Amino acid sequence: MTNHSQPLRKTRIVKKLATFVAGLLVSVTAYASGGGDLLQSGTDLSDRASLQRGAQLYMNYCSGCHSLKYLRYSRMAEDLGLTEDEVMNNLNFTGAKFGEQIQVNLTAEHANQWFGKMPPDLSLITRVRGSDWVYTYLNQFYLDESRPLGWNNKLFPNASMPNPLWELQGLQHAEYGEKDKATGERPVHGLKIEQAGKLDEAGFRTATRDITAFLEYAGEPAALKRQSLGVWVILFLALFTFLAYLLKTEYWRDVEH
Repeated sequence: MTNHSQPLRKTRIVKKLATFVAGLLVSVTAYASGGGDLLQSGTDLSDRASLQRGAQLYMNYCSGCHSLKYLRYSRMAEDLGLTEDEVMNNLNFTGAKFGEQIQVNLTAEHANQWFGKMPPDLSLITRVRGSDWVYTYLNQFYLDESRPLGWNNKLFPNASMPNPLWELQGLQHAEYGEKDKATGERPVHGLKIEQAGKLDEAGFRTATRDITAFLEYAGEPAALKRQSLGVWVILFLALFTFLAYLLKTEYWRDVEH
């Protein structure tokens, strides 16, 4: 038994090590392709006002191309404290029913014509990429005449979409470094607003934080209820622990005597 178990144990250790290394490589690759340091989103799912603003901004600026097919209008209304009239009159632009999922009117034909492919559903984007990645992405669009739609992104180079929030942010331009001798490309070192939008920098950061928070909520709507229930669970456990302590004390008192 010992002679056979040792090779098996070594095989398991090697497999675990290989899995760890593979995961590490994937993380490093994702970080490298993401364009460097990420901005801290600072989202707060307990801030209902932020989620409401994020929903309004998303539905007005993003929902024309990106669906949220795992979220229903009715669920959004319930979780964010909105009435059916508020949702249907201000956040529903497709004519969908209150109990239906958040889809888009954009057809595959038009999407292929304008973007080369259908824009992805964003229901799970924060769970896949992370909230900081989404927040950074929304803040790092810049004008680039070499791109088909005239826009590029510092975090996600050669993104095939324009800046949906340019009206709020303004026109952002890239500050390039010296040309790389090997590739002939000039890396983007910084970004600068050269034509102001409707919001100043702080206001735009708040807007993108609200959108990110809303997408974080959309990725797991149950998180709101789970957090609210967590307080009561902790209180219950504390009370149960106290009662168990009293019961233990009373039991051992009889045993000792």
